[in-house]
Amino acid sequence: QLQLVESGGGLVQPGGSLRLSCAASGFSLDHYAIGWFRQAPGKEREGVSCVSRSGSRTNHAESVKGRFTISRDNAKNTVYLQMNSLKPEDTAVYYCAAVARVPLFQSLCSMGAAEYGNWGQGTLVTVSS
Repeated sequence: QLQLVESGGGLVQPGGSLRLSCAASGFSLDHYAIGWFRQAPGKEREGVSCVSRSGSRTNHAESVKGRFTISRDNAKNTVYLQMNSLKPEDTAVYYCAAVARVPLFQSLCSMGAAEYGNWGQGTLVTVSS
């Protein structure tokens, strides 16, 4: 059974940092591009960051550029989202998702949620003083 499990969320003060983890079980992340998405109360889900299957390409939403970094450790079958300089508007449930990529497309990185077929259950990040 393919499963993604997010962890690392919590309550943090503005300006603080958190590192989210997305661990896969039942399959290897080696063949997948990974995206991080978030959904705030009353808002639509939005793409935050993505990393290609090869790891050679990453992308970040304009709202988080320079503050968030996505990385992957295939040996640990885990993808991370390092979030620095957090703001109250970053408060949301954060989800990771995976989409299989054939070698021809191993450098593709997409933040379109519709492309992703495997989703985690989400982890809540609250930025508040």
